[in-house]
Amino acid sequence: MKQSKATMLLDILCYFVIPYFIWTYGRQPLGDYYALLLSTVPGIVYTGYRFVKYRQFNLLGFFIISSLLVTTTINLISSTAETMLWNQVYVGFVFASLFLLSIFFRRPLALYFAADVAALQGISKKESIQLFSQKTFYRLYQGITLLFVLRGVVQNGGKAWLLSVYGVDGYHYMLMYLQISGWVFTGLIIASFLYVGSKVNKYLSGEAA
Repeated sequence: MKQSKATMLLDILCYFVIPYFIWTYGRQPLGDYYALLLSTVPGIVYTGYRFVKYRQFNLLGFFIISSLLVTTTINLISSTAETMLWNQVYVGFVFASLFLLSIFFRRPLALYFAADVAALQGISKKESIQLFSQKTFYRLYQGITLLFVLRGVVQNGGKAWLLSVYGVDGYHYMLMYLQISGWVFTGLIIASFLYVGSKVNKYLSGEAA
């Protein structure tokens, strides 16, 4: 519980409070573009730290690092603050499309993420993938992958709407919206993984018996 509260506090600080502070008080001396660019740094550094702390060379790790590199590159090459925000929206939809394509090609990314987590516990990734690919579990992992798609659509759709209505001046609304919606979808995704994990454990217990 203490670790969960600490993580939530760090999330709020790195993804909302510090970026909001930088954006609010940095616009006048730095300008919109550099204030916005600088406000993305705490979240990127914090996400990178979390990856390094729990790192393992796997698909999940590759996906995290790739998203960080792409997002950082997009931020750096954007010429204005508004362009940067729109580019972030476009990139967000691209990532959502990747999850959708994995469902379409019958390779749901959530299944492979779960196999990566199982590997951290010393379970063979090959055996985990075979187990998770069974019909019952496979459908559930497809559903979790769809949650990733919905998260991308809801978050980036909402961000695009706020950007259209308020422009760059609505950045603080975007931060708040992304933080709250991120918590909701993260909770749903974690709960879903735990649910499927419990069904897998019951299956294995029955098989052992």
